[in-house]
Amino acid sequence: MHWIKRLSLLVSCFFIVSCGDVGSRLPFPTPGRQDLVVLTQPGLLTYDTDDNDNPVGLEYDLAQAFAQELGVSVRFEVAEPGELEASLARGKYHLAAAWLPPSRDPDVQATPPIFLTRDILVQHDASLPLAEPGQLVGKEIHVLAGSRQAATLHRLGGAMPGIKVIEFADGDILDLLDNLGSQRIHYVAIDETFADIANQFVPNLRTSLPLSEASPVVWQLGNHPNPELRARLNAFIERVQHDGTLARLEDRYLGHVRRLTQTDVTKFLGEMETTLPKFRKFFHAAQALTGIDWRLIAAVSYHESNWDPNATSYTNVRGIMMLTEDTADRLQVSNRLDPSESILAGARYINLLKEQLPEDVEEPDRTWLALAAYNIGPGHFNGARQLAKQLKADPNSWYDMKRVLPKLAQPKYYQQLKSGRARGGEAVMLVENIRSYYDILQRNAEPFAPTPSAAEGLKRLVIEIEERRKAYVKRITTAKSISVTEKNDGSSERLRLPTIGQDLSPPRPADKE
Repeated sequence: MHWIKRLSLLVSCFFIVSCGDVGSRLPFPTPGRQDLVVLTQPGLLTYDTDDNDNPVGLEYDLAQAFAQELGVSVRFEVAEPGELEASLARGKYHLAAAWLPPSRDPDVQATPPIFLTRDILVQHDASLPLAEPGQLVGKEIHVLAGSRQAATLHRLGGAMPGIKVIEFADGDILDLLDNLGSQRIHYVAIDETFADIANQFVPNLRTSLPLSEASPVVWQLGNHPNPELRARLNAFIERVQHDGTLARLEDRYLGHVRRLTQTDVTKFLGEMETTLPKFRKFFHAAQALTGIDWRLIAAVSYHESNWDPNATSYTNVRGIMMLTEDTADRLQVSNRLDPSESILAGARYINLLKEQLPEDVEEPDRTWLALAAYNIGPGHFNGARQLAKQLKADPNSWYDMKRVLPKLAQPKYYQQLKSGRARGGEAVMLVENIRSYYDILQRNAEPFAPTPSAAEGLKRLVIEIEERRKAYVKRITTAKSISVTEKNDGSSERLRLPTIGQDLSPPRPADKE
């Protein structure tokens, strides 16, 4: 998710105004005749854009799933802060999906609860925590303008005069929390779920005080919703809560948060400033070679080695991408401790593992599954896929596989598999941590779009690294130390790596532990 692009999102979206008379209401969404029209607001879990300006968000995906069930397209329009209910009342939108509570207006109808959340107070961890609501009196509490937290604090202020509510309208919730992290402000009221996400980006925060009881998140339907639409929506929400659809969406956006400690995040942010610049050009070159976002490759590398090109494990896994000796040989790497070679080889290996998955595996599952195979080896990962089928789990779903992989360490399961025992739980931890590091890099480092001159420089760098690799292949081929057949033009045949459909690993021990 790419929160930085909020302003471009707002510019590109059609803004809604609340003025005007209530006109004729939209008919029921019908294929070929009427799209599903959804009113929303930008947010961490509602509606945003990624690096390629594609819409993303938990509620965005959920609304897309509902539209797909109806067989129609969906059109999203953005309401200005504080104007959502008034805009919805005009009758030009089927529903509003913006991480909303039930309306305080009894005439505004809504779906059954989709999620539960509550409002909390966060502050800098260097400040003394507040222990009770009475301590809010005399304090300045910052909130997003027009948010549920603003309404919560205004209600508290009615009971406890002296609470100073300051509504922030110059950015999103992460901008507001950045101000808190740098101690330009002292208290922020926030949705508890957003606080979990924010801890990945602003590590020095402390949750100090609940401001409300748990309350539902709903989709609002306005005063006079279409009866058929309301019935279909209610049935849809009941279904996705029971068939795993909602759980999978939650896992996609929230499954990896709270994996890193404050110390982990603080250390990573520091290493981004001091260590990452030394290797950035190699990560850029790897993106140019493979098409994988350089920030994802960097996240993998940090988890593997803390960006240490000389890292070595007790099992002789080595280098900045922590390649096994066998994998390095198969990838024709001449020196695992050369960060340029290691990074390019690691990125190529990730791509090979992604290519070996079935064609119908979608992103981001394809990437997370490939990274799990990167950790435990294709043979053991293939064993986990076989086990998933036995357990009636989906081997193409990361949500399912991260529950299957830990079973590879249990005798009752691994004794059934040719590949034997593996520490599959470590593979799950690796992927979830990488997801967090990748989120942080997306927030703090720009995507790589090289200028023509930079692209030419990277091309020369890739050629130089590849020439070193080919020279190494030629030497070891001549020495017959591995079986690689040279073509007439001097290039080597395509690598024959173990595939995710083919278990080439020995029964014991694990490929990589």
